[in-house]
Amino acid sequence: MKVVLVAAAGILCPLTIASAVAAPSPLSESTIDTATFQEWQARQKEAAEVAATAKANPTVPPTQSVPKGSATAPGTTAGSEAGPQTVQTSSPDAEQSAGQDAANAPKVQVAGEPGKAVATPDNSTDLPEQAGLETADEPKAPDPFLIRLQVLLDRADASPGVIDGFLGENTRKAIRAYEAMRKLPVDGKPNADLWNVLVVDQGKAMKTYTITKDDVSGRYVQDIPSDYAKLAEMKWLGYRGPAEKLAEKFHMDEDLLKALNPQTDFSHAGDAILVADTGAPPSTKVMRITVDKEKGELTVFDGAGNIVMSAPATIGSQDTPSPSGKVTVVAVAQDPTYEYDPHKNFTQGDNHHDLTIPPGPNGPVGLVWIALSKPTYGIHGTPNPSLIDKDASHGCVRLTNWDAEALSKLVQPKETRVEFTG
Repeated sequence: MKVVLVAAAGILCPLTIASAVAAPSPLSESTIDTATFQEWQARQKEAAEVAATAKANPTVPPTQSVPKGSATAPGTTAGSEAGPQTVQTSSPDAEQSAGQDAANAPKVQVAGEPGKAVATPDNSTDLPEQAGLETADEPKAPDPFLIRLQVLLDRADASPGVIDGFLGENTRKAIRAYEAMRKLPVDGKPNADLWNVLVVDQGKAMKTYTITKDDVSGRYVQDIPSDYAKLAEMKWLGYRGPAEKLAEKFHMDEDLLKALNPQTDFSHAGDAILVADTGAPPSTKVMRITVDKEKGELTVFDGAGNIVMSAPATIGSQDTPSPSGKVTVVAVAQDPTYEYDPHKNFTQGDNHHDLTIPPGPNGPVGLVWIALSKPTYGIHGTPNPSLIDKDASHGCVRLTNWDAEALSKLVQPKETRVEFTG
């Protein structure tokens, strides 16, 4: 715990960060649905003042980094994160500062994925929220206001990707998209004008859902290998269990779902759980899609040029870049198999022969494949929604499974154009 020295009646007194900055309320349906921008803004201002005090005092280190997994707050997994590393910060927007140094950051482990590590790509501005490091000034648990903000943005078809209660770049993208939809000044930051419009447009952010027999008796797969040859030996690449399935159903980070529902293990039909109320997906048919390779963002337009939907996306890499210019949607496949051909695109591991990988939400292309007129390229889902725009694709456009499914219902084969920019 970092200690800040504060002058009181001429005496320097130690004041801990925990007591200096008001913490957000514990997670519950009430605290999320009543959370306001004004309360969140006050906490941010208070945190900035404490950080400024610490920086101005040479006897106090400006930062004290801690591994996220060491926290006991909901949504963290002890022992699964990367080790401590100092990250310089002097404002509450520490994530953006960390993102500026991301190109030099080491690889970090992915929570819930033992042995898997990712590095932030050059075109991204944030570390994986559940796999990065945080300083003593940063939040260590999901914020009720940010959960509410993300849910309302998602329901307005400005997808923040995974709803997790942290302010990452994907949430800022969603804010920018919503501001453009509502013809507000576009800056990508939570502010009073954005909140006043958003909160009027939408109702409650959370709802109660009763787990069904179908939820608990799904076609689950305990282990999903990373090696394509082993995947090809399987018949179905399903969810690992009800919690993963329910988290995706309600567009949530699995850790957040578990933190909101500590009373259940999600294996019993009839249990009532608290989930995000994401509402119905968009239904307007689209004529044009833009894919911004620099921003990592997909935007969907109707025939009149209005934004129908936006979503964060993982778009190519330096080794296997996405196409440039304009292409057309040619077909849509639900629950697609994946034809791996190392001679046409990329080589995975030691696999140098053609493979047919079975379908399923945890397959390489997730639940849906939207084929483009440039051979081997498409828009598709992913087995790792929390890593959208935080790792690299093999030239395609990768969305969360739910965003890809929503988009697949809107496109019109041979009519919808896709333009790659950036």
